[in-house]
Amino acid sequence: MAEERRSSNPWGRRRRAEWLTVFAAVTAAGAVLQFSSPPQPLLQKAPFAALRAREAVPASASADAFGKSGGVNLRVALPSEAVEFPLEVDGDPATVTYSWVRAGSDSLAQPPRPIGAKLVAPATPGMYHLALVRAGERRIVDEVTVAVMVPFAEKIGATLNGYRIGTYLAERIRGRDAGAPEGFIEVGPGDVELPITRHLRVADFLTHDGQDTWPRYVALDPKLLDKLELVIAEVKRLQGVSDTSRRVLALDVHSGFRTPSHNRGVPRAARDSRHQYGDAADVVIDADFDGRFTAADSRLVALAVEMVEQDHPELKGGMGLYTSRRYRTPYVHIDARGRRARWRG
Repeated sequence: MAEERRSSNPWGRRRRAEWLTVFAAVTAAGAVLQFSSPPQPLLQKAPFAALRAREAVPASASADAFGKSGGVNLRVALPSEAVEFPLEVDGDPATVTYSWVRAGSDSLAQPPRPIGAKLVAPATPGMYHLALVRAGERRIVDEVTVAVMVPFAEKIGATLNGYRIGTYLAERIRGRDAGAPEGFIEVGPGDVELPITRHLRVADFLTHDGQDTWPRYVALDPKLLDKLELVIAEVKRLQGVSDTSRRVLALDVHSGFRTPSHNRGVPRAARDSRHQYGDAADVVIDADFDGRFTAADSRLVALAVEMVEQDHPELKGGMGLYTSRRYRTPYVHIDARGRRARWRG
């Protein structure tokens, strides 16, 4: 069961700083900043703990980096794609270059590059943290993980690098890639416990299909993560529980991403379930803090979903309430499909 995690990320902290926002797209004027500087040599390795503690590059992810909820710690990109990554940097941004390090590592994945109108994701799939470099010193911005996906086109038939995924309805009806995920997040054994929101880990979204091969692959839409965090915050508000309270919110993700192969074997699952696209989750939340998961909890969660969609129409989607006796634990299906849908299971 996932429990509430306290975060030390400086979401609410404001200090005198120069704001630098890095956008994923070029400005409307069509200007493109070319990285024409010659590649710089890789820096000497330093202990990872020392890198985290250094303040030679005073910088952090700005509040906008964590979604509308302020609680999302994951961004996704395709290899070598532009990444929107808002930053707060003290001093002159022109003196700062950037690279990437794999999560849990201290080795730069590529020579540092100047910060410009965009950041470019690494060329190799995996989980990365941003590394900022100034005057030979590094600062690892590990508040946010950038997941570089394996493009969907690399799936051969029903498998991807030996991991069984199956085939999507769009592949069989309208042709390859139409309506399918852009790509899949590659998950290694060391990535499973990575936090992707204040309350959730990578493990919460792995398919429960019994495959024991590594790496595994997940389709995951950060919009869903943002919506789930907003729902959790609304549940707390309804119960009069503040973010500073020591009360623990118990929650569990029964089902996150499902491969099409696994989805076919799930009883009463929709043929083209949103779980296959990474924008749906079945969750249970102890919404009344009584230590049990009940139908009353699910109704409170459903109310929170309605309020979140009212305040954030761009996150509208499906909601299914599963409270009948056929289910051992009542739960709520929440998705971010882009249009409103409601049902009872």
